Amino acid sequence: MEEPRIGVYVCWCGTNIEKVVDVAEVAKAMEKLPNVVLSKNYKYMCSDPGQDLIIKDIKENNLNRIVVSACSPRIHELTFRKTLEKAGLNPYLLQMANIREHVSWVHDDKKAATDKAKSLVAAAVTRVNHHEELQKRTVDINPATLIIGGGIAGLTAALEIADAGKKVFLLEKTNHLGGVVAGIDQSFPYFDSAQQIIQQFIKRIKQHENVEVLLNTKAENITGYVGNFKMPLPMLGIDAELEFGNIIVATGLKPYDPSAIREYGYGYLPNVITSLEFEKMLMSGKIETKDGKTPEDILIIHCVGSRNKNCHEYCSRTCCMTALKFATQLRSALPKANIYQAYADMRSFGKDCEELYLKASQKDIMFLMYDQQKYLPEIRRAPNREKCEMLVEIEEILSGDMVEVPADLVILMTAMEAHEDVKDVARTVGVSLCGNDFFIERHPKLDPVATTTDGVFIAGTCQAPKDIPDSVAQAKAAAARVLSSIDVGQVEIEVTTAFTNEDLCCGCQTCISVCPYKAIGFNEENRVSVVNEILCKGCGTCSSACPTGAIRTRHFTDKQIMSQIEGMLSMTKRKSKKTELEV
Repeated sequence: MEEPRIGVYVCWCGTNIEKVVDVAEVAKAMEKLPNVVLSKNYKYMCSDPGQDLIIKDIKENNLNRIVVSACSPRIHELTFRKTLEKAGLNPYLLQMANIREHVSWVHDDKKAATDKAKSLVAAAVTRVNHHEELQKRTVDINPATLIIGGGIAGLTAALEIADAGKKVFLLEKTNHLGGVVAGIDQSFPYFDSAQQIIQQFIKRIKQHENVEVLLNTKAENITGYVGNFKMPLPMLGIDAELEFGNIIVATGLKPYDPSAIREYGYGYLPNVITSLEFEKMLMSGKIETKDGKTPEDILIIHCVGSRNKNCHEYCSRTCCMTALKFATQLRSALPKANIYQAYADMRSFGKDCEELYLKASQKDIMFLMYDQQKYLPEIRRAPNREKCEMLVEIEEILSGDMVEVPADLVILMTAMEAHEDVKDVARTVGVSLCGNDFFIERHPKLDPVATTTDGVFIAGTCQAPKDIPDSVAQAKAAAARVLSSIDVGQVEIEVTTAFTNEDLCCGCQTCISVCPYKAIGFNEENRVSVVNEILCKGCGTCSSACPTGAIRTRHFTDKQIMSQIEGMLSMTKRKSKKTELEV
């Protein structure tokens, strides 16, 4: 193997890193390490000029190893791997050191942060000495696609792919298509008929020759890998199964049950209803209380179950705009009614949404601001002497007064939350969930519809709460990703995978029990574990659990990991020796 010639590049990331870390000092310190030919710092390494600098240095200085000290590898490792390829180097002769998230974003002391950055970059430099060239691998793509979820996102993705002439299997766990949108009267901010929109989608889906709809069907027991997935369908016969190359998860969200918030009285005060229950009232054409009376006082309460540490801390995003839509619809239907909105913050972002807020505020609607972290509006039955059915006590922030609002009808703008079976779906398709049980995208900015499992994409509100336009846009993006892979016919698969040294394997099958991707099988004849390297994602769980060291992971060998640790400690030793000399 040729002698390592290492180039080190320390990124400023604008001021993200440079304001806390002395990047010039870090770069200078790396010049003293073995096999480092050059070490530079630059304001934005990920920019085109930054990448061109690396390519130029590789060619002019015969560099064969590169270390980039910048942000998280999750963000730009692929970027710099492609840079190495453009320069004629194997992309796996790269090592990144994360000195943004791991250093500058978590430290204030510039000297301590600089010392830590030196250690992390030195670890990367020492490790890259032992990197080996890895070759790309590809698999063929089955042109059929499985879409899980029959809401607006799932329907959109299905039509995009089917219209391109490709087969789609559309799974819906309920007995009908349409999802949450099927229960909405009109959409904001233009008051288009949501029913007309969704019914048009459903009609096209049912008539499309390339779409096979499977109602009352859950995604279960999916096996295989990108390009070649399978799922049994026992309801159609013992050997019946679906075969497909890609998966789009569009399982959506469900409304929060507000009965857990005692202040609102939902469940025992008959005229306290949820936003979706009010949508049904609008679709029926009758706005009335349970006893058939026309309400004279109507209160809409925002953030029910959202932005509250006792429920869900995230914003459900569509509630404010839906509440403004309700207020506008109520004013048109009941011009003499008193309409109130109790809000924590008004979030009316999006095209023409702020304008709808302005129009609603001009329709004689009273807005009352409350702090839901301190004091939620409290609803109670009104005494018989009152003309209204309920009284709502609100600690109004802007006036500083405790106000009492009369109400015949209270509409709770409930949060949107994950379905009960979301963890089962996540396990079935091999995708992770965040702390709020939303599916995690590969990258929130650069790859928002892909996941860390190749061939599995996400769309719509299963990724996070969003409105109809954003769900449709994300569904079209996911469909485009699927169609691009089908068009190419092949897809690259992970190469940093595990492999077994059968001479060392004792047959204990510990690796099989810990593998999260079900990528390891057991050869009964030879009594050894065997890794399916197409299914393997290189997480290293098997390698760390193997008692004999029979399983190794490419690009994460013991030598590479140990050298990384040694490199990190070497800077500490250098600092200690320097201190001793100074003393």
